[in-house]
Amino acid sequence: MSVDVYLNFNGNCREAVEFYAEVFGTEKPEIMTFGEAPQHPDYQLPEEAKDLVMHTRLNISGSNVMFSDVFPGNPFVAGNNISLALVSEDMDEIKSVFSKLSEGGTVRMELQETFWSKSYGSLTDKFGIEWQASHEDRSEM
Repeated sequence: MSVDVYLNFNGNCREAVEFYAEVFGTEKPEIMTFGEAPQHPDYQLPEEAKDLVMHTRLNISGSNVMFSDVFPGNPFVAGNNISLALVSEDMDEIKSVFSKLSEGGTVRMELQETFWSKSYGSLTDKFGIEWQASHEDRSEM
């Protein structure tokens, strides 16, 4: 399991991640926008969200740093735009850690299958720390 930093931006994620890639001399990031993601049939994606960054990551000196724009209408507070992402190939480990972190906290998204993960969820722990948990099958990479 790894714990990765996840940074959120208010519409300027692409600019930021390209800047950090240049600063740290990493490969050019692969960027997925909200518009490129599979769309929910009951939900129309707002036009202003289509070109925003849904997810990208850089490997900076051996550490994964992940990035995204906040979805339009979601709160953004500069300085509070960081969460920690638990990433593991062990489904039982994800379930156990997620359950323990949620005690006394607030689950924002229960662990569930998404198009990018067999199990993904997010929560705020009892100390106000934002966490994401995600199953990653490295054999598929």
